Amino acid sequence: MKTIAAWWRRFEERHETIAQFIVFFILSNGVTVLQLILMPVFRWIFGFTSLQGTTFQFLPVGSSGGSPVYLFDYVAGPIQADGSGGGLAYFLAVEITLLIAQVINFFAQRSITFKSNSSIWKAAFWYAVAYVVITIVAAALQVLYKEPIYSWCKSALGASTGETVADVVTMIINAAISFWVFFPIFKVIFKRVPEDADAQPEGAEATSAR
Repeated sequence: MKTIAAWWRRFEERHETIAQFIVFFILSNGVTVLQLILMPVFRWIFGFTSLQGTTFQFLPVGSSGGSPVYLFDYVAGPIQADGSGGGLAYFLAVEITLLIAQVINFFAQRSITFKSNSSIWKAAFWYAVAYVVITIVAAALQVLYKEPIYSWCKSALGASTGETVADVVTMIINAAISFWVFFPIFKVIFKRVPEDADAQPEGAEATSAR
């Protein structure tokens, strides 16, 4: 183990970005597995509430057939064959899962992957901005892939199994989008600030003066 650790330290010194990407990849996959576990759990919990019967529609982006089209469009009721429905329960299950995963990811990547010692508050601010932007982009992309995924899964695997598989596939796509976008963002916000060479331990100045 000591030999492997020594080799890895040398590799990090010579290929910093590649080493960071490898660690980032491992941690991101761990977070993705967590999301795949949490998403159905939250959907199951919210199934005991009235949230599925509550429509959630946000950010109108146009109209179709005289009806407004929303970026976040979760009409009340169970998930339909075309992927529509789910209500506020589905929206909250997805967003709470992503939020928990990204908070864990933030601290893990900051301390383990990038070993950052810069301002955590500044990094958290830009991370939050990036998270909101990526969430909106991911919601826009769902317009392209959500309906065909749910339609195919439910017709090929049955309503219940197909819906579960479609949930997993959509969550993996969301995780993949975050994976490829967040690495360059982390490289920018998770910096290592050089230690102050002028900083001396207490009493060091008096000792050197002698």
